Amino acid sequence: MLDATALLYIHGFNSSPGSDKARQTKEWLALNHPEIMFVCPFLSPFPLLAMAELEAAMAAQQVMGLVGSSMGGFYATWLAEKYGRPAVLVNPAVAPWQGRDYLLGDQENYHTGEVHRIEQKHLDQLEQFEVAPLSEPSQLMVLVQTGDEVLDYRQAESKYIDCELMIEQGGDHGFQNYENHLLNIMKFLMGKN
Repeated sequence: MLDATALLYIHGFNSSPGSDKARQTKEWLALNHPEIMFVCPFLSPFPLLAMAELEAAMAAQQVMGLVGSSMGGFYATWLAEKYGRPAVLVNPAVAPWQGRDYLLGDQENYHTGEVHRIEQKHLDQLEQFEVAPLSEPSQLMVLVQTGDEVLDYRQAESKYIDCELMIEQGGDHGFQNYENHLLNIMKFLMGKN
């Protein structure tokens, strides 16, 4: 039997459940919607393992929606498509397999200090999770900030143009003032259920 209704939060590459946005989401839910369980698995940096961990989380919970940041937004797009669940993407990665310059080689997790080597085969694995075209753009809300220093927001603007898209001037890759958007994020996700 599945557990209570859950929100699946998907952290970014080299991040963890201890990230600011994950923590803010968990705290906001506990205060405003304690009936919704917060689920945020610590993901492998390797795409096939990460997706297996996410699919296990989907199978174990009654997931009402997803929130994904950066690489987590890329994964959330694929999961939303496969499972028919609404998702909110925050500064999402659009085509991460093209990120040879900054992804290949040794990568250190910002929170744990663990180092993993990303090889070309891992970038190739990412490409199999591309969703194009989007079959249900109305199921996605996309939040981007133009000051993202890691990803070009215009890629997300182009891919997600038919979704509920919010482009904020300035900001950064961490998405400044994310906590101010949690009410609208949850209204969107709950309105789709």
